[in-house]
Amino acid sequence: MQGFGKTVLVTGGARSGKSRHAQALAEAGAEAAGGHALVYIATAQAFDGEMTDRIARHRSERDERWRTVEAPLALAAAIAEADAPDGVILVDCLTLWASNLMLAEAEADAETAIAALLDAIGRVTGRLVLVTNEVGMGIVPDNAMARRFRDLAGMLNQRVAATVETVDLAVSGLTIRMKG
Repeated sequence: MQGFGKTVLVTGGARSGKSRHAQALAEAGAEAAGGHALVYIATAQAFDGEMTDRIARHRSERDERWRTVEAPLALAAAIAEADAPDGVILVDCLTLWASNLMLAEAEADAETAIAALLDAIGRVTGRLVLVTNEVGMGIVPDNAMARRFRDLAGMLNQRVAATVETVDLAVSGLTIRMKG
């Protein structure tokens, strides 16, 4: 597995292996720093049983080294608060965060929230791994809200990818380094 600099974005489609890859990167980064703190920032919200099960499965895949912080909306603040020079933060995932902004009717403030996120990424003193879904490679959604989400996620992903040092793409459980 390739390492990464201070910041990495892991992108890919649904069930592509991106979360597993991101967790492995974070754990390897913590080991390289002497086994220091691992913080998992979760953006998911359990609105139904299926999502509750997904969240539980993700939690079970992390051991006692991990501390979990839930940040469905205040992501930049959560990153700033969890940051430590010898720590590693894993954010999973940016597209859920974007959908949370839309559902909270904070979409009008998305530009401000994204600017704050980019600022937080630029200020980290430890290591930061961000996970996102690549949603723009499929069919054009058939409704306006889904198209707004696709556009918001695409713009968010482009801006984060331009900000981080490393970008990995996960496809079918395999990853390829796209940047860095």
